[in-house]
Order: sequence, then C-alpha cells, then structure tokens
Amino acid sequence: MRGDKIAESSAKHDTDRVPGQLCDVTDFEQVQNLWDVTKHHWSRVAPGPTTSDSAPQVNFWELPAEQIQAVVSTNLIGAMYGAKVALRGMLEQGFGAIYNLESLGSDGRKVEGLTLYGCTKYALRYLDESLARETKGTPVLVGALRPSMVLTDMVMKQYEGRPEELDKVKFIFNLIADRVETVTPWLAQQVLANSKNGACISWLPWWKLLGRLLMYPFRKRDLFGPFIAKQYKN
Repeated sequence: MRGDKIAESSAKHDTDRVPGQLCDVTDFEQVQNLWDVTKHHWSRVAPGPTTSDSAPQVNFWELPAEQIQAVVSTNLIGAMYGAKVALRGMLEQGFGAIYNLESLGSDGRKVEGLTLYGCTKYALRYLDESLARETKGTPVLVGALRPSMVLTDMVMKQYEGRPEELDKVKFIFNLIADRVETVTPWLAQQVLANSKNGACISWLPWWKLLGRLLMYPFRKRDLFGPFIAKQYKN
C-alpha cells in the first residue's frame, strides 16, 4: 500500500481494523516483513492478490533501460517474491490462497507498444500455472485474476498532455473497460467462493465481450464523464 493511501485509510477507518504497511515488492526482505506484520496483526493470512506496474504504450526500443528493469522487477520478480513468502507461510499455517493479477498479455495477445508489459504478464501466467501444479494436494490454492481493462489513475496517466491520443482510444475504452468500483466487488466475491486450485477468474471472458460488441450500437457506454469529473474534483 502506498504511503498516501495508508494515510487516507487511517483517516477514515480504525487502524486496528485496517492497518497499512509500506512494501517494495522488489525487495525480498520487505515482502517477508509484510507477511510477518500481517500475520502478527491478524494471526493468519487468507487470500491475497499481488500488485503490478504498467508501462507507457510506446515502441519497446524507445523505453528507458531503467523502466524495463522497474516493470520486470515489479510484475515478475515481485510476484515471485510474494508467492515464495506467501506459500511458505500458508503451508505452515495449513491453509490459504494466492491470486496473481493477470491482464493483457497473459493469454498471449499482442498489442503494439505494450511489449514490455505483455511479456511480464505472459510470464506470470506460466508462474501461476506452474505453482498450481506444485501446490496440488496441499491446503493452499493458487489462482489468477483477470479484471480486463479497468479505468484507473495508472491507465489515464499515460494520456496526460495528450488529449488527441485519448480521443483515439475512447471508443475501445468505452467498449471493453470498466470502473474499479464495478469490477473489484465481483472479483472479491469470486475469490471467496472459489475452491478450485488453478482457477483463472476472468471478469470479461470472450462471450461477455462478444455480447458488448453486439449491444454497443443500442446501449452505448460513457466511462469518461464520471472519471474525468472525479479527477477535476480531486
């Protein structure tokens, strides 16, 4: 959890119920400390997803070397560190579930300008499938979450100062994207209800996307009005 989000959460909620702990997922010791602090506070740890980092939609050769290292370290090394710490702790406590956040690239799809991000997510799919096999017969589940495209600050940031680029992709966003407050509760419910090792919980499978394509001329969606209004309000 970011420092600003910890402060925001602490101001709204009882810190005994909603504790926050800063953690750099690319630092193994900090990941281990996050587990230790959580275990100490709650006595046990149940399902928990990992975080991910994005990259701007540009040609791969135009990315700075440090950005390549940062995205790979967060999305892949961070997921591996988290899985190692969580699996060891959950096997020791006798139960638990791990869900990694998959997205574009996890299913092998290629999008120009997102080579770096897609590579890390394709590798994450391999990690999830392999860990599900390794944990077969244990009390720990390993699965994946695919929220599809979600309109977040991270997504919108890449269009700052480039309104013409945003106008080009608004149709795609309105067709396949959703808001965080729409997708998150559904994913949480599915995680709590799931008992299958290796499950891939997908918010927008192909049949649902096909339905949106067919209905779009009759039921148009506008995700940007409320989102942009919220940005200006903040």
